[in-house]
Amino acid sequence: MTSPNETSGATRVFEPARLGPLTLRNRIIKAATFEGVMPRGAVSDELIEFHRAVAAGGAALTTVAYCAVSEGGRVHRNTLVLDQSSVPGLTRLTDAVHAEGALAAAQIGHAGLVANTLSNKTPTLAPSTRISAPAMGLVRGATPDQLAAVTADFERSARVAVEAGFDAIEVHLGHNYLLSSFMSPNLNKRKDGYGGSVANRARFPREVLERVRAAAGDKVAVTAKFNMSDGVPKGLWLDQSMQIAKLLESDGHLDALQLTGGSSLLNGMYFFRGEVPMAEFVASQPKLVGLGLRVYGPHLFPTYPFEEAFFLPFARQFREILSMPLILLGGINRMDTIVGALDEGFEFVAMARALLREPDLVNRFRDESATEGHCIHCNKCMPTIYTGTRCVVREAQQLIG
Repeated sequence: MTSPNETSGATRVFEPARLGPLTLRNRIIKAATFEGVMPRGAVSDELIEFHRAVAAGGAALTTVAYCAVSEGGRVHRNTLVLDQSSVPGLTRLTDAVHAEGALAAAQIGHAGLVANTLSNKTPTLAPSTRISAPAMGLVRGATPDQLAAVTADFERSARVAVEAGFDAIEVHLGHNYLLSSFMSPNLNKRKDGYGGSVANRARFPREVLERVRAAAGDKVAVTAKFNMSDGVPKGLWLDQSMQIAKLLESDGHLDALQLTGGSSLLNGMYFFRGEVPMAEFVASQPKLVGLGLRVYGPHLFPTYPFEEAFFLPFARQFREILSMPLILLGGINRMDTIVGALDEGFEFVAMARALLREPDLVNRFRDESATEGHCIHCNKCMPTIYTGTRCVVREAQQLIG
């Protein structure tokens, strides 16, 4: 039998909730998951269906990932650039999400050191000059003029997102993409006003957020995906990321922070946890890259045991010092985890792999036909980003059924 407290908690999960100027139908957000269905950056029918299905499945807000603010800011050539040419396709996407009663967010960012310049055929940027494996070579530290141009790109992309009907804009301040790398002490070795102290290293992201907020206006929510820890030696950790979070809160440009960690550049498993599907990764790559993965893969993808809500211990530290709304992310699969997060003061939770496995999981939670998702944290979805991101277990079930 369900206790009165459990009933009350579950009810609260599915009550409307405010996110800045928005009213979300519940407190469960679909976190950004690169969809892998944007050939040459096109808005495909598969991309639209990906998000329509999540919306139909009950999520309050679904996040399109990853929308680059420029060609140089792409992860690779099959990354969407949020420019004027993308508006018609993205408008179809937001219309489809809205028709299912949900809202849509665009995650915007610049890949920086994570950009594959061989695929993009375009240079990328870093806070300081260094070798980048994804870029397959040396990446030069950005000049102040280049940073000003990137800031303008973020502002323009935010305006495009509004025009395309997005209800929210999520600025990528995580995973050692460009803005995140500026905050990181092991990646930012600058000697000017954008390097050195914690405040200086936070300067560029803060300038970007100010311009995005101005472009978004007062009817669109602005959030940020924010690294609590880089998960690498000498990287950003709580002692400095908490200081930066307080600066972001004081600026007043954000409606919420989504708390994450890890590095797509140096530690790709920190924000996943669970099994490492190395054989599948190798098979998904060209022969030479696959050979490199066999040698260096264990260093780039170390194994971390999966734990439910694995970022919660870190996120609690931020809840203690911040008054702004916080979104808990990281291995959330159970209804009792969601209720517990709300009890601890988190306004929303974000789910990714669990909704790849079961796009309708939120509805099943609401209808009390499920209390836990079926995701087994095998992470075999990760290599599918090159052919259309999907749960291979779900795909097998569909073929059998």
